Amino acid sequence: MREIRDSRPEDITAIARIYRHWVETGRASFELTAPDEAEMAARREAILAGGYPHLVAADEDGTVLGYAYASAYRPRPAYRHSVENSVYVAPGGTQAGTGRALLSALIARCEAADFRLMVAVIGDSANLPSIRLHEALGFRHVGVLPSIGHKHGVWLDTVLMTRALGPGDTAPPTRP
Repeated sequence: MREIRDSRPEDITAIARIYRHWVETGRASFELTAPDEAEMAARREAILAGGYPHLVAADEDGTVLGYAYASAYRPRPAYRHSVENSVYVAPGGTQAGTGRALLSALIARCEAADFRLMVAVIGDSANLPSIRLHEALGFRHVGVLPSIGHKHGVWLDTVLMTRALGPGDTAPPTRP
């Protein structure tokens, strides 16, 4: 049984381990050096201070299987109703539904907070599991930034996908 819940400070060790794996071996993150636990804790605190959700998926033993969060898409005020999502699943846990559960919960939390658009900035156009996950949850392709990053000896694209939240742009926002 998987539980999706708000992340806690004691989850940072597992979160940092999951992220470190993907920074060091994958192409989804464009970071070249994995941040340490203190930096990951500071990032979590900044996300929470901004009023954004930061979630984990845990098994019945409390082991963190993955994490997801929303953050500001861009810092300028006109973007304040849009969020960018990030979802990372522990190595070996992909294809088990953890990413889908996390992203579904993240979408629901952002809709409840009256955000109106979620943006997925997916590293590497070959990252088909992430692209398919987003498509399955209603995201649509809006663009590709070709060869925008270089990591692990290859040029990488960024795939941009979006999904309306709540009424999207069909009604004005209810929060300032």
